[in-house]
Amino acid sequence: MSDRYELFLTCPKGLEGLLIEEAVGLGLEEAREHTSAIRGSADMETAYRLCLWSRLANRVLLVLKRFPMKDAEDLYQGVLDVDWQDHMVADGTLAVEFSGHGSGIDNTHFGALKVKDAIVDKLRTPTGERPSIDKISPDLRIHLRLDRGEAILSLDLSGHSLHQRGYRLQQGAAPLKENLAAAILIRAGWPRIAAEGGALADPMCGVGTFLVEAGMIAADMAPNLNRVHWGFDAWLGHVPALWKKLHQEASARAEAGLARPPLWIRGYEADPRLIQPARNNIERAGLSEWIKVYQGEVATFEPRPDQNQKGLVICNPPYGERLGDEASLLYLYQNLGERLRQSCLNWEAAVFTGAPDLGKRMGIRSHKQYSFWNGALPCKLLLIKVLPDQFVTGERRTPEQRQLEREQAEAQAQAVAEAPKFNKNGNPIKPAPIPAPVVEQARLSEGGQMFANRLQKNLKQLGKWARREGVDCYRVYDADMPEYSLAIDLYHDWVHVQEYAAPKSVDPEKAQARLFDALAAIPQALNVDKSRVIIKRRERQSGTKQYERQSAQGQFTEVSEGGVKLLVNLTDYLDTGLFLDHRPMRLRIQKEAAGKRFLNLFCYTATASVHAAKGGARTTTSVDLSKTYLDWARRNLSLNGFSDKNRLEQGDVMAWLETCRDEFDLIFIDPPTFSNSKRMEGVFDVQRDHVQLLDLAVARLAPGGVLYFSNNFRKFQLDEHLATRYAVEEISAQTLDPDFARNSKIHRAWKISAR
Repeated sequence: MSDRYELFLTCPKGLEGLLIEEAVGLGLEEAREHTSAIRGSADMETAYRLCLWSRLANRVLLVLKRFPMKDAEDLYQGVLDVDWQDHMVADGTLAVEFSGHGSGIDNTHFGALKVKDAIVDKLRTPTGERPSIDKISPDLRIHLRLDRGEAILSLDLSGHSLHQRGYRLQQGAAPLKENLAAAILIRAGWPRIAAEGGALADPMCGVGTFLVEAGMIAADMAPNLNRVHWGFDAWLGHVPALWKKLHQEASARAEAGLARPPLWIRGYEADPRLIQPARNNIERAGLSEWIKVYQGEVATFEPRPDQNQKGLVICNPPYGERLGDEASLLYLYQNLGERLRQSCLNWEAAVFTGAPDLGKRMGIRSHKQYSFWNGALPCKLLLIKVLPDQFVTGERRTPEQRQLEREQAEAQAQAVAEAPKFNKNGNPIKPAPIPAPVVEQARLSEGGQMFANRLQKNLKQLGKWARREGVDCYRVYDADMPEYSLAIDLYHDWVHVQEYAAPKSVDPEKAQARLFDALAAIPQALNVDKSRVIIKRRERQSGTKQYERQSAQGQFTEVSEGGVKLLVNLTDYLDTGLFLDHRPMRLRIQKEAAGKRFLNLFCYTATASVHAAKGGARTTTSVDLSKTYLDWARRNLSLNGFSDKNRLEQGDVMAWLETCRDEFDLIFIDPPTFSNSKRMEGVFDVQRDHVQLLDLAVARLAPGGVLYFSNNFRKFQLDEHLATRYAVEEISAQTLDPDFARNSKIHRAWKISAR
């Protein structure tokens, strides 16, 4: 066998340049780049070293043979001509992976089968012994790559992909592969920063992949030092003594590295469910003394090294693949930018994102950007120097202001650097606080400022009305400016934002930019913290999609209206449990309910029933098909002390009315446009079925009783024949408060009674 070999090292797309630098440093010669791979020549010692030390490669492939091929027979003969008895025993196991197409082979499974047949036929013994297939843990893993009529036959020295270091047995929803995380750290300059004794912090650490990879780099640990199984273990060309020597050298280096004083490496994660998995991964990597993980939100993240040291903030914020997903993450990126500007002066930062437009919203410029691929998703690595000159702020600063900021930053660093003083009891004396540099809010775009102006104008006008009328929740903006198609509601000190999907005729990138401009303006214009802004996306739809669960946070907020307390849930459903446009109708019911028997059909969370009870209703009956909303209704009634004489009925409204024999003095019906729940027979369509619904309901009215009917189907037309049987009066204009006056089509309402 030859003393030198041709090697192929595969890697994720975009890492080729970094991998070639790493591999050359480890001894690879005549190195050349390919797509998602590099190649070169090396001796066996270098091949082993690459397996052990490469932080970036997926696989190390040792080329056994190259040969031209025109068809499947050429493929079979080329593989058959290899001296397979030099590589594996006759009764061993193998797996074959085939890539490429052409030369009459357009099916990779067929290609792999021909390779397997050739190896098996070569090694078959007169007694019938032959290799068998084991796709999970074979003795040898063989690769054949077909490239423009040439077959490249290789042995996989790695076994399982080298990114599988073995420490990450627990992972989050969307983890980075370990070698991609290592590549990002290298691009971000972490090896240099670590060599200088710098710190590292990840404010969104997940299960700790960045932290562990950074710790291994800083401690000089070979990334695959603890791997148990290798692709060369059963290879007959394996040189155990050489491998043992290299492994012992790597172990000694790791032991020496870990014996040094540990660097300050910290991770922070908002999701408490990920804290223990992260700590477990760190412990498996042998880095518990170097790395600590804490629970914390990005908005409160603040690195606090023990000494005056600088370092690297690195993170992979979540990024949505749909426009609506990205919108909900805008404030996360803004919070990250704020924390960098306020708490990480003179540090470096690296933000890896699949949503570069969100990265631009951090309010701080990147001085370099690199392209990567996270699987099939194109991503950017934004490198940032956290210096005042890089901040994107609301106003231009004078040179004197910039100089003052620099002096403040230097004074802050000086105070931390001074040796701590201790009192006679041995307790440290805290130095006098140094004023933090002024950090301005990120500058709004021209469109964002225009949107903010409109919001502030609406808030000024509607706020006076709301305070005068004691209204706690109201709509402050409803697509007033067509290019900013949002509905914005205030719920006490929370803001609920619904983005209406843009028409297909609108350029998605322009729609996205406008949305981000508007969302950036909301906290400033309404003077609320970004953490109290909830963002949702409302598609054009029919039916009851607004009732479907969007999340499972289960967080309820108490608000007030007309002297009653109501519970809203701003996160879990598209709607919140309180239809703001029906406020005047609920207050009308409250005024008219005294001594009456009240029926609330399609009651939702029974807010109208609470108002009726508040107004002195003799009894209330609330009917809905959803157990979830009836439980919510029960909580609303109980919150106001109205548990008695207030009945909740679960059932299909139409079927319930057909069997009901009770009479009611006041009835309210606000049906969905469309419903096809599994619990009901057939399908309810308000346009088709409203006559039958109203006939059934009016039949339950006591003499002199009143029925209020409302719905929000824009194309709805009340059947004209109803007016021949009942007294019908449209009262839509009377059921709109000032916050919905600019959207008169939000709903229509009628007052109906028997003649």
